[in-house]
Amino acid sequence: MPLDPVKLTADLIRCPSVTPFEGGALTLLEGILRDAGFECHRVDRNGIPNLFARWGVRGAPRSFGFNGHTDVVPVGDASAWTHDPFGGEIHGGELWGRGATDMKSGVAAFVAAAVDFVTETPPDGAVILTITGDEEGAGHDGTRALLDWMADRAEAMSVCLVGEPTCPEHMGEMMKIGRRGSMTLYLEAQGIQGHSAYPHRAKNPLHALVTLLGRMTAAPLDQGTAHFDASTLQITTIDCGNPANNVIPAKARATVNIRFNDAHSGESLTRWAETLLTTVEAETGVTLTLRSEISGESFLTPPGDFVRLVAAAVQVETGLAPVLSTSGGTSDARFVKDHCPVLEFGLVGKTMHQVDERVEIAQIAQLKSIYARILRDYFA
Repeated sequence: MPLDPVKLTADLIRCPSVTPFEGGALTLLEGILRDAGFECHRVDRNGIPNLFARWGVRGAPRSFGFNGHTDVVPVGDASAWTHDPFGGEIHGGELWGRGATDMKSGVAAFVAAAVDFVTETPPDGAVILTITGDEEGAGHDGTRALLDWMADRAEAMSVCLVGEPTCPEHMGEMMKIGRRGSMTLYLEAQGIQGHSAYPHRAKNPLHALVTLLGRMTAAPLDQGTAHFDASTLQITTIDCGNPANNVIPAKARATVNIRFNDAHSGESLTRWAETLLTTVEAETGVTLTLRSEISGESFLTPPGDFVRLVAAAVQVETGLAPVLSTSGGTSDARFVKDHCPVLEFGLVGKTMHQVDERVEIAQIAQLKSIYARILRDYFA
């Protein structure tokens, strides 16, 4: 009997798997996959839960991989929800609950597609599922841990599809062939405290910091590249902790977030910021320091056989030719791209992370059909 992805999504929603708690979600999936003949391993690292499942032999010449996560963001004010955020209830043709869109529906769809595929038409190759409980968190011990574990045991995916929501309004309209890089700059200015009426006896760190931030934002980082929009830089906070209006503070801090395309790397942007910092430091006499935290580099899976295969399956099942996009934030594809070619395709993501997160149940069934067609075409 085919595995129902709607029921499985509802069962997963009822598992309160707010990062980093497993909530029973991976345990549920492990039982289903073992029963279907998948070899399963829990790959938990530093208290973070992860699941590896493979149907077929290790080292198969062809192996199709799916990647996804069962952890979810907090619900916020539970009383603001129309339905229980962990109830998995269906109303008005929609399935409600935290993770309905991001991304328990995607996981349920590819698990259901994979189980039915290997049961009904066992392929000449392997099907590998990597499911983490750490995508919504720091990500250090989630998909990274799975890929490290796989490398140690010579487990490999030939290609991988991440089931994140990718469609803005309609099923089939967009797939992701890459992502922008993401990094954060933590800036600190150390001056000399003093009376605001006697600035010659002080050294204002805010003036230096504002000058530096002004130069960072004075011109666009670039005009975009062949597959990417222009990079963006946003100042997200400035603070000096000063409650007095007549005191020049001694210290000030600012944070800058950059989303960058393939014209840059995290290292090149760090060097650019350091050059501006050194210049402003010399001009003002204020000591400036910078700490860079790179969440992920930009990457692109160039249009080719894998891209065409997935796009064709999406078009057959939805009637839409998906736009090949690199928009949005980061995902665990940024880790998978170092292992094998990776793409992303999933549901419409309009309600993800919102109060009253929900998904049309018809979309979940349609997503399973798309994933099933991709598997059939890949192993054909």
